[in-house]
Amino acid sequence: MSQRFSTIAFLASSTPEARRAAQRLSKRYGQVDWEKADIIVVLGGDGFMLQTLHRIMKNPRPIYGMNFGSVGFLMNAFREDDLLAHLDQAHPSILHPLGMKVHTAHGESHQAYAINEVSMLRQTHQAANLRIKVDEHVRLEKLIADGLLVATPAGSTAYNFSVNGPIIPLRAPLLALTPISAFRPRRWRGALLPDKAHIHIDVLEPKKRPVSAVADRTEFRHVTHVAVTMDYTIALTILHDPGHSFEERILNEQFRE
Repeated sequence: MSQRFSTIAFLASSTPEARRAAQRLSKRYGQVDWEKADIIVVLGGDGFMLQTLHRIMKNPRPIYGMNFGSVGFLMNAFREDDLLAHLDQAHPSILHPLGMKVHTAHGESHQAYAINEVSMLRQTHQAANLRIKVDEHVRLEKLIADGLLVATPAGSTAYNFSVNGPIIPLRAPLLALTPISAFRPRRWRGALLPDKAHIHIDVLEPKKRPVSAVADRTEFRHVTHVAVTMDYTIALTILHDPGHSFEERILNEQFRE
């Protein structure tokens, strides 16, 4: 068994290829329940990796992903014969999620976590009207836009980048606050904030201009207020092969043509 990890849990996505690979690896290296494992080996794509990170958030352990998806930005190449050596040599990246608290027009309160981003999106043809406060100071009295998102460094190359937000190096102590199709103010392109900032977003005219809030894949509709801050009490460890660390991949994205 691996010198660093004595027990492994193999988790596979729903694709037949990933499930067959998990069966072969389990027979070869053994299989335990993920809550008892020293390490989790995920077989699938980036979406399944994110699902797994959310699944283990209250009881985290290191995760090593092998790609059976389309992009595989979070994953390593699949290997069967030399898996233990690669687990021993893998480099860790530590991720802290965003904690999102919302209040709705129905008087409800909810909480959720986001590894990539918290996004607020208009629910109808009407643009969202949002007020932005950072650490109790109003920084933007009214943003008229399709929405707004707060992205972690880990998520800065995902939805954030697709709406022209900045890519943030993994260890940079920053969050990206990025508008989605801003109408007013036209020239506002967002902001880089300290990762310890407390961000509060009020929905103006929530009945006329309803807004939803999404933490990765968890959505709440008809929100009136959203609070976002990074939760340092939770630390998630992703492992990557030498020369292909998560930090290096994010850095490389800034130089792609």
